Amino acid sequence: MNEKEKLLLTYIEENPFMTQQEISERSNMSRSAVAGHISSLMKQGKILGRAYVLPRRKGITCIGGANVDRKFQFIDRMIPETSNPATTEQTTGGVARNIAENLGRLGSEVNLVTVVGEDTEGSWILDQTKTHVDISASQRLSEATGTYSAILDVDGEMMFALADMNIYEKIDIPFIEKRWAVIGSSEMVMLDTNFPPDVIEYIIRRCASEGVPLTIIPVSAPKVKHLPESLEGVTWFICNKGEAEMYLGMEIETEGDFFKAAKAITQRGAERVVITRGEMGLIYYTAYQEASAILPPKVDVADVTGAGDALVAGIIYGYLKGSDTDGSCRIGVSCSTITIRSHFTVSPTLNQGNLQEEFSSYFN
Repeated sequence: MNEKEKLLLTYIEENPFMTQQEISERSNMSRSAVAGHISSLMKQGKILGRAYVLPRRKGITCIGGANVDRKFQFIDRMIPETSNPATTEQTTGGVARNIAENLGRLGSEVNLVTVVGEDTEGSWILDQTKTHVDISASQRLSEATGTYSAILDVDGEMMFALADMNIYEKIDIPFIEKRWAVIGSSEMVMLDTNFPPDVIEYIIRRCASEGVPLTIIPVSAPKVKHLPESLEGVTWFICNKGEAEMYLGMEIETEGDFFKAAKAITQRGAERVVITRGEMGLIYYTAYQEASAILPPKVDVADVTGAGDALVAGIIYGYLKGSDTDGSCRIGVSCSTITIRSHFTVSPTLNQGNLQEEFSSYFN
């Protein structure tokens, strides 16, 4: 939107029944100019129909990766340079897709903006996702569907992972523009860093200019480089230690370093920053100078894969339900502990009832 369109939208929000002549007189624009701007606003999805019916922000739109996740877990301690017995498992994955499914299982209205290949894996991902998530804004391309392969030790802890996400390099700004009516009307946008840097910066800038709440999740230390220097307009920035170090170009070694890093990210424009610490839980710091550490409860770990995605989904869910920063983070931790007790990247037992029970068990 340009400045004149923003001004007209303000008038229409105040009184959706204003005539074009009344808008013309109030804005000192000609009636024909007003008609042109209103036509443009309708094409952008900012006005839905006559009487200037405005879109109500609703639902959460998750933008980013949807992959096939493959897990290889050692049956015993790894012996280098030889064949090691292992178990394998294949599930649907991708940070944006996983967070979308978690939110859908919690009863939220969720849209997913992603791309998958015109292959068997792409069909499988969409079929598995559409039960909990609206996938109508996603698209299939003549590329191979993205894959993520995690190598877990005998205790279920991730040793390292390999990612083939080349399909996301095909995403450009026009792809996002075509879906902006969905994205811009969202109650919250969740963006991972799988898409190219210019696309990510476009989404950040447009959400900021239109007042759309935005949560950013760097998917890995290498892809944190896709983010711009400025995070103005970002509501939540949730990352792990390695991603924070890469983004800021600093080392985090002490408890104090975690808070220094989070504060530095708020100084780049993010309102609320969460840095996860594995078994040590998380710390948060906000632009309102709220700061604390949250330790997770002790639970039996089946598999840590997907814990971070569940954490993010819980934080967004709690925030949109009206929880403060600390409460939202504790809800996120509760979602995470439900997930790590299962062997699935997204726990099939996650729902509102189980989340309430988990939260009450550890934080009430």
